[in-house]
Amino acid sequence: MEPGGQAGTARTGGDGRPGSLSRRGVLAAGTGVFLVVIALTILDTLTPFVIGLLLIYLLAPAVDRLARVRVGRRTIPRWLGILLLYLVIVLVIGIGLRLVIGPMSDQVRRFADEVPGWVESLRTWYEGLELPEWLRSGIDRITAGLSGSDEPDQGSDLGSLLPIARSLASTLISSFGYLIIPFWVFWVLKDLPSLSRSFEHAMPTVWRRDAFAVLGIVDHTFGRWIRGQLILGLVVGIATFAGLIVLGEFVDPVFLSFAVLLAVVAGVLELVPVIGPILSMIPTLVLALATDDPVRAAIAVVVLYLVVQQLENHVLVPVIQGDAVELHPAIVILALIVGSALFGLLGAILSVPVTAAARDIYRYCFRRLSEDDPDIPDPDAPDMARKTGREPVVQPPATGEQTEATATP
Repeated sequence: MEPGGQAGTARTGGDGRPGSLSRRGVLAAGTGVFLVVIALTILDTLTPFVIGLLLIYLLAPAVDRLARVRVGRRTIPRWLGILLLYLVIVLVIGIGLRLVIGPMSDQVRRFADEVPGWVESLRTWYEGLELPEWLRSGIDRITAGLSGSDEPDQGSDLGSLLPIARSLASTLISSFGYLIIPFWVFWVLKDLPSLSRSFEHAMPTVWRRDAFAVLGIVDHTFGRWIRGQLILGLVVGIATFAGLIVLGEFVDPVFLSFAVLLAVVAGVLELVPVIGPILSMIPTLVLALATDDPVRAAIAVVVLYLVVQQLENHVLVPVIQGDAVELHPAIVILALIVGSALFGLLGAILSVPVTAAARDIYRYCFRRLSEDDPDIPDPDAPDMARKTGREPVVQPPATGEQTEATATP
């Protein structure tokens, strides 16, 4: 008899469904609540480690493959495989910086230099509009409040330096957190097999199948979403760049001058659900309104971004992401607001996969704990085993008595 088998039978039903909550379950639940409370109190410092977990998730398959490569009679050590991956990442980033950041930095500098002229052009265009007096006065008050022109100069105040000092201290602390992330990721990746075995052995035997099933659900949802978003961001950036080249040839040459910058903005903001594409269009619209024919240029920009979004929604997303999340738009917007409020931009980016994974885990646990559900998911089912990366357990054929007992009346 395997260790813990008797205790596991006492706490599970005859069909393997978890039964009453044990003292270990209460301990685990209490520990989870305690860790959540601690996480909420140090929320601002967790962002670097969330990024580190994403790096571990993305790099772990490559490290595992390198660790299986044989060089002579030995395989490549995990630490060496991680260092090789780090070297490749540094080379790719360096080449990318040289090819993209160089032209983009020049375009950012030119964009900043030309913004005052564009603002003056917009001011002239605004003054020429025939607007009701109440609307014009309201817009003037808003712009005056944003510029702070109504506030008198009160001179220098030493008390005003305190928030600046706090901001600098917070920036230094967060920078230190980002600096140690590569070392933290290295040690976690290096010892990941032993950490996984320790995690498995620390769990009671009767929990392991369900725990691996839940981890498989998270891996399935996050894996498809992350790979899909990275590919979508790349494709959308390339499509936007090509469209801006076309606008520069046929609408106004100014789009050619900032094509790289605006394409990178579109590709990065593609990671933000719902509002990312809208935000990426705003700087291009500002650029269009500063051309010789702003109406024509603005219409061309809106058409370009609509075409790219339709291509994404109806062609790329079904092929690349498929049914990775399957969330209603209202739920997506709610998750986006909550995620951005808690973790800023990173929370907005990860809000959709976290919500989808939480929904699937809830469904799985609810059905596993339901006594009258005829379709209870089996943690060792082939589909669930595929998601977890484990070999499915081959169940022995049912005997005549078992078939008779489980037959539908």
